[in-house]
Amino acid sequence: MRLPEFAVLSLLALTTTVASADVVDLKPFKASYLAEWKGMTAGASTLELRKAGADTFTYTSVNNARGMFRLAFPDALTQTSTFRLQDGAVQPLSFKGTDDKQRPIDLNFDWATQRVTGVAKEHAVDLALPAGAQDPMSLQIATLRSLASNQVMPTVWMIDSDKLKEYELRQEGTAKVDTALGELDTIIYTSKRANSDRVTRTWVAPALGYLPVKAERMRGKKVEFTLKLESLER
Repeated sequence: MRLPEFAVLSLLALTTTVASADVVDLKPFKASYLAEWKGMTAGASTLELRKAGADTFTYTSVNNARGMFRLAFPDALTQTSTFRLQDGAVQPLSFKGTDDKQRPIDLNFDWATQRVTGVAKEHAVDLALPAGAQDPMSLQIATLRSLASNQVMPTVWMIDSDKLKEYELRQEGTAKVDTALGELDTIIYTSKRANSDRVTRTWVAPALGYLPVKAERMRGKKVEFTLKLESLER
């Protein structure tokens, strides 16, 4: 059994207001979420955005198992993307973390040569970078920036450990959602890997700068796990 990770959810916390010079003015934040696996409390996830330079940021997820799930996942799972805004577009620069077998992932993105290199699954990685390609964390930033400008990307390439995978994105509609911060108007969008029967549905709140307040991953019509916002610091 695998503890759900934000890194594969295409979620994003953008604790900002819309700025005149950009779609979203990224500012530091820390958001905590509760994870439920088939109705049971499985763990907690934390997302944190930090500024690393004028147009450079680090975006980190930390996932901790709870209860009986700690038997399978005794250690926290951490993933960090360092990315920059290049002419308004998100460009990952590096990605560090571990996979579900606790094997280290260390990738570097060279946009001058359009290659991503490093180590994943205990072997060397050297892949061509398609235009607009993302890592699992920077994809969250890129997706919500496109949602904020009402220009959702229909497809995007993501570097998943040692492979390039294509994801399909779609805006579904709107809904009111009860959250730990009160009832909020949200926009709903879905993401799925091409040719996969697993779909992630995410509810984001424009009033909170497109902060995701809820997410579900489904296989067919069955909900596998749910994430809900618990707290927000900024």
